[in-house]
Amino acid sequence: MGLIELLLLGIGLSMDAFAVSICKGIETKKASFKQIMLCGVWFGFFQGLMPFIGYILGSRLAFVINKIAPWLAFILLAVIGIKMIKEAFSSDDEETRSGFGIKSMFILAVATSIDALAVGITFVAVPVSLIAAPSIINTTIGCLIIMATTFVFSCVGVKIGNAFGTRFKSGAEAAGGFVLVFIGLKILLEHLGLLEFMGNGDVLFGLLIPFLGTVLGSAFVFITDREIKDDFRHIMMGMAGGIMMACSMWTLLYPSVLQGKVIIAAIGFILGIGFQFLLDKAVPHAHVFTKAEEGPSSRLKYSLKVVLSEVIHHFPEGMAVGIMFAGALNKADDISLAAAFALTIGIAVQNVPEAVFVSHPIRSGGEEKSKSFLMGVVSGIIEPLIGILMIILVTAFPGILLFTMALAGGAIAFLVIEDNIPSMCTGKHSDKGTISFAFFFCLMMVITFH
Repeated sequence: MGLIELLLLGIGLSMDAFAVSICKGIETKKASFKQIMLCGVWFGFFQGLMPFIGYILGSRLAFVINKIAPWLAFILLAVIGIKMIKEAFSSDDEETRSGFGIKSMFILAVATSIDALAVGITFVAVPVSLIAAPSIINTTIGCLIIMATTFVFSCVGVKIGNAFGTRFKSGAEAAGGFVLVFIGLKILLEHLGLLEFMGNGDVLFGLLIPFLGTVLGSAFVFITDREIKDDFRHIMMGMAGGIMMACSMWTLLYPSVLQGKVIIAAIGFILGIGFQFLLDKAVPHAHVFTKAEEGPSSRLKYSLKVVLSEVIHHFPEGMAVGIMFAGALNKADDISLAAAFALTIGIAVQNVPEAVFVSHPIRSGGEEKSKSFLMGVVSGIIEPLIGILMIILVTAFPGILLFTMALAGGAIAFLVIEDNIPSMCTGKHSDKGTISFAFFFCLMMVITFH
């Protein structure tokens, strides 16, 4: 194993630590130079130490390491992530919730590096060869390279997270906590072999792209307190509707038609509409601009009903993203990884205005900015989780791919017709919404087939 391979390995291993470092920065109001260095040293040291330990232990304990380490990493990250989400809803306003203390940093450093033990075992079979020296010396240098790489990424991660978290507080902390749980789940699924078909489980991070769109849209509440003007609403709702309808037609339904399986497409599409209709009737929720409240009667607060309305939107979106990734990674006909990412980015873009129309109305209803942002962020958590579920399901039963694509297409079409179109057509000058819808429908079509 040469220098280039070690650098790439170091970057790959540092990604989990990088993501966790962002979360540490998020929960800190003002990260000092000392805290940034501490984060880099903790994560860097353990990311370099674990492969060395794995090399020393060699193949004798390989079975134990491979079986126990992923479960331990999942448990530790899940516990810390859930704690961060819980604290996001707390009214406490501490300087640093979990802090950079020994206990907190030790647990995180171990959790993000323990799977690197297995990497050290591979150094026995594929020796590190950098200089003319014994194997133990070369392995030590290789581990130091991994350590230095992780140190740099971790320091940068704290700064990125701090710049974001300083302004957006609780909502950013909830997003960070969810990312920790997501990383832990990814590590566990890779261990269980459920992501083996991917070749590189980091592709799973693509499911977080739409969630990022939701976070960015929710942050709009910090930009202005002004009432949303009709022109802006029409254009944004038209944009979201045009993108989603194009995704439904060209990305999710077209492959079935292209393969001559029109009946499957039609049945899936109709059942998708029926599925979303039932979900619409089963969950109490409120449509902001049409002022309509649907679902069973309940005493839930209006703000929570607005959040549930967005959750209903994210459900089929998460299905669509997961199904497309599953199809692309399993090399299904007429479904490429580029098409999966095009759909993912399209959904992320339309998630921005959707999230605006969650956090801003909640803020207008009297909630604080931080609470409004938090509610918007929480509304998007379900999307990547549904995506993971659909990847596993479609991979286990590849024969249902085209049907589930049509199902998701029908559900998304229902949402556009039931919510986006009425919202963009209320008030004066609604033709701007129609033009926006048509423009982004065509734009998404071009991106899909270009």
